[in-house]
Amino acid sequence: MTRDTLSGGTVTFQDGPHATAARFVAARRDARPLADYPGVQPQSLEDAYEIQRIAIDLRGDTVGGWKVGRIHAPASDRLGAERLAGPIFTDSIITHDDDAVTMAVIDGGFAAAEAEFLLRIGTRPDPARTDWTIAEARALVDRVAIGIEIASSPLPTINDLGPAVTVSDFGNNNGLLVGAEVPGWQDADLDAIPVMLSINGVEVGCATTATMLDGPWGAVRFIAALAARRGLPLEPGQWISTGAVTGVHPVATGDRVEAHFGTRLSVGCTIAAQNGTHHPGER
Repeated sequence: MTRDTLSGGTVTFQDGPHATAARFVAARRDARPLADYPGVQPQSLEDAYEIQRIAIDLRGDTVGGWKVGRIHAPASDRLGAERLAGPIFTDSIITHDDDAVTMAVIDGGFAAAEAEFLLRIGTRPDPARTDWTIAEARALVDRVAIGIEIASSPLPTINDLGPAVTVSDFGNNNGLLVGAEVPGWQDADLDAIPVMLSINGVEVGCATTATMLDGPWGAVRFIAALAARRGLPLEPGQWISTGAVTGVHPVATGDRVEAHFGTRLSVGCTIAAQNGTHHPGER
């Protein structure tokens, strides 16, 4: 038996998925880095999503969205999937309305920023349906915005240990900055919009969603199917962060991150250290 603390109390449990989930949740709550993976590393997505499910319950807050990430070969062949997902909690979703926004990372853990198109669910998908076309996925969405996903984990090596480990710790998400709506998104070709991300005024990545499997709409199709298979709470109003367009860019406390979508839309924030009171986004 092992002992861990959660929400100010002491919980006793066997080593296993519950123990791993509890240690991740406690480390995130305290903004405390972890030297090693807190348990037995999951070898399958099934095991990883089970740890994630337990951690969502332990955290006890509303899921306001889902991040979608890419699984590259050869891991995609071994795991049988090309994408992964993790929860974005409502208290970590910030609407950008000025340049004073700060987004928090776990100091001493993993920290990165990603420029992404954010698609909001407007219609609840059939929870029993696991097969969606792109057109049907588009019909689920009622808004498209630009944004920045903050990837951060108490485990510095999370991305080095493989996609299953990433899934087990909330998909490595620690916040979402929601920017302006994309004008005319209903008819826009998102693949044709160039995206650039800079850190401290230096461009670190530039690309389009044309390089991302079947693009942002495919990410919505994926999450609708995954929600049905895994019983995820996919609801209207939730944002889907559809994948890093220009890559996953490491950041540090004090960095200024800006993402530009085309020539007219941009969103930015300053990176701050999470202070242990669980405020991933602040002003």
